Amino acid sequence: MNKTVVIDIVGLSTSVIGEHTPFLKQYIAKKNLTTIEPLLPAVTTAAQSAYLTGKWPADNGIVGNGWYDRVDSEIKFWKQSNKLVNGEKIWDKAKKEDPSFTTSMMFWWYNMYSNADYSVTPRPNYLADGRKMPDCYSHPAELRDVLQTKLGQFPLFQFWGPGANIKSTRWIADASMHTDDLHNPTLTLIYLPHLDYCLQKFGPDTAKIAPELKEIDEVVKDLVTFYEKKGAKIILLSEYGIAPVNNPIHLNRLLRQHDMLGIRVECGLELLDAGASKAFAVADHQIAHIYINDPSVTEKVKSLIKSVKGVELVLDREEQAKYHIDHERAGDLVVMADKDSWFTYYFWLDDAVAPDYARVVDIHKKPGYDPVEMFMTSKARAGYKLLRKKAGFRYVMDVIPLDATLIKGSHGRVNVANEFKPVLITDSAVQGTVNAPDVFDIIWQHLKQ
Repeated sequence: MNKTVVIDIVGLSTSVIGEHTPFLKQYIAKKNLTTIEPLLPAVTTAAQSAYLTGKWPADNGIVGNGWYDRVDSEIKFWKQSNKLVNGEKIWDKAKKEDPSFTTSMMFWWYNMYSNADYSVTPRPNYLADGRKMPDCYSHPAELRDVLQTKLGQFPLFQFWGPGANIKSTRWIADASMHTDDLHNPTLTLIYLPHLDYCLQKFGPDTAKIAPELKEIDEVVKDLVTFYEKKGAKIILLSEYGIAPVNNPIHLNRLLRQHDMLGIRVECGLELLDAGASKAFAVADHQIAHIYINDPSVTEKVKSLIKSVKGVELVLDREEQAKYHIDHERAGDLVVMADKDSWFTYYFWLDDAVAPDYARVVDIHKKPGYDPVEMFMTSKARAGYKLLRKKAGFRYVMDVIPLDATLIKGSHGRVNVANEFKPVLITDSAVQGTVNAPDVFDIIWQHLKQ
């Protein structure tokens, strides 16, 4: 099979390709660019899983970056096991035809415990004293040590949070190239997250994000140059584009005001108790899953959500089937925001009693996605906390604001303008509309032809 590399440039759309991305602009002029129709939800894990299985969320089970586990009665975000993704992966199909086929999965999600031959993914080291140390997980295990010896420690705190910058994306690119030199995999999947940060913070305002656009352009140039020399077929794509938004919607606050939420008070702060709630929302960018534990409130909840300014779709199970998201993990209702809006996870009515995790970067404890984690209340406060850390004192890095209006860009919905759709850049033209599951066949064609 043909050596192939798929480079996932997160957030890339035609709205941001131009004078600040000279390499991409020149490269596209010689290639073929088409847009991918966003699936519901157009978020990282759902899009990647559709690309690698050729199946919709209704079939592969990835209905978002997180969902409510009805057995554990817990909201779970950013899990890592590849066993969560139902269906044959593209490397499974390839190995059946060619037992020598190998795959390198560099930071694509659901990375752990797959049968990809080489894989690396973020994985902090949680110490007994409460510290979180930057680290990554790899298969085989020794690959992590090889990469960190050559490239330095994986820059976890530059991968997500207020310190996110090009360093993490550059590390991933360098790790991908080094892994290729070591093992020469047939298929390489590379995840470049850099644009995700600035686009959610500032929206697709190319004047404000010009430095970030130039930085990602340079990384892509280095990767393309490297893989061209290796004779690889190259696919550039994205999972979604990011469009401007100005209206955060707090569905859980609405449900709370109508006595739907179970709230616990611990140490004077409020926590959402999903299992004790009649109904609650799991927010994920411009999509929210509404889980209903008390069926008697279903119609009331549906009516409440439909009345909210900024809500475009409220889908029950039957309606979810039209959008290929009718899976048991999906909410009893799936809600989509309009083009100007997005959903927060906020459930407290008074910031003074917000949970302690609200003011820190904690993607696993929060019962929903929180893009505000990319902002910082005060550099001076963060500096003070770091001094405490260096001095050996216990500290909490509580520097994340509680102001959802800071967010200027989002994604997740369907029916977006062409300029904000994800892109697919290939050597040969692709005919007709490209849906997310079709990317599987396009990758397959590159491997075979």
